[in-house]
Amino acid sequence: MFSKDIGIDLGTVNILVYVKGEGVVLNEPSVIVIDEESKRPIAFGKEANDMLGRTPGKIKAIKPMRDGVIADFDSVEVLLDHLLKKIKAKRSFFKPRIVICCPANITEVEKNAIAEVAARSGAKRVFVEEEPKVAAIGAGLDIAKPIGNMVIDIGGGTTDIAVLSLGDIVTSASIKIAGNNFDESIINYIKNKYKLLIGEKTAERIKMEIGTVKCTDDKEKIDVRGRDIVKGLPKTITVTSKEIEEALEDSITKIVACIKGVLEKTPPELSADIMEKGIVLTGGGALLKNLPEYLEEQLSLPVYLAEDPLRCVADGTGVLLEKLGYID
Repeated sequence: MFSKDIGIDLGTVNILVYVKGEGVVLNEPSVIVIDEESKRPIAFGKEANDMLGRTPGKIKAIKPMRDGVIADFDSVEVLLDHLLKKIKAKRSFFKPRIVICCPANITEVEKNAIAEVAARSGAKRVFVEEEPKVAAIGAGLDIAKPIGNMVIDIGGGTTDIAVLSLGDIVTSASIKIAGNNFDESIINYIKNKYKLLIGEKTAERIKMEIGTVKCTDDKEKIDVRGRDIVKGLPKTITVTSKEIEEALEDSITKIVACIKGVLEKTPPELSADIMEKGIVLTGGGALLKNLPEYLEEQLSLPVYLAEDPLRCVADGTGVLLEKLGYID
């Protein structure tokens, strides 16, 4: 078997793997479960994610990516090694070339750590690309021309904002407010208002089902189960989409301020292009209800949701592998 060149979206919440000629072949949560006594991994990806918040004392569920960068190098290495074996990429006769992504504006040390973990997984060559650039390509934007394109990639750990022209980033910013932060905001809101403790997976379910930045239906609600802080007993409450809008308000306001900061640094000619072409939203966080409409009001610019926002980065690595001359 010949080498399979691979694109990896090494996300805080999910890892997506693109294989040249096959497309996205794997999408698994960035979670690994370790037996603390033996220090051996016992579950990966979806199976490990199902154990979050439900493990006994000697079993530990780990999210090795934090804010888009590697927080636990050894766990990321083991997880990536397992996932690549799963798609049989490591059984090839030749080593694959890997395109792997990182947030905009991270340090060289953080970028080198991402390159090293890919290299240790058995890569012949590793190419590290910034996520907003790859997301723009995956969303179908032609960034090679001398025309301004703007993309906002709201992932699990970071929101990356970039203006691109002539194949590269002109100006960008990255803020550590994204999907995981939205979940934390929901947890804290319910804790403060209802004196109820809920877990990360419950907060994520609330976000996905009724999460919004601009409530248009007060009747949209969800039953939430957790532990009463005062009595220490299980309790069920009902939460509305208007309340989730309130919970997310501070986070969304900070993202808007960051977007405005990038627009203020954008050269005038490119600003004119963006006013005409609009802004493209990618990433799982972009799926919050009414986010494009809310941003249009705040920025006075057209805002569009990418066709498949969750897969844009992975699809972008595929375009780079297929078309942009990385493969000699």
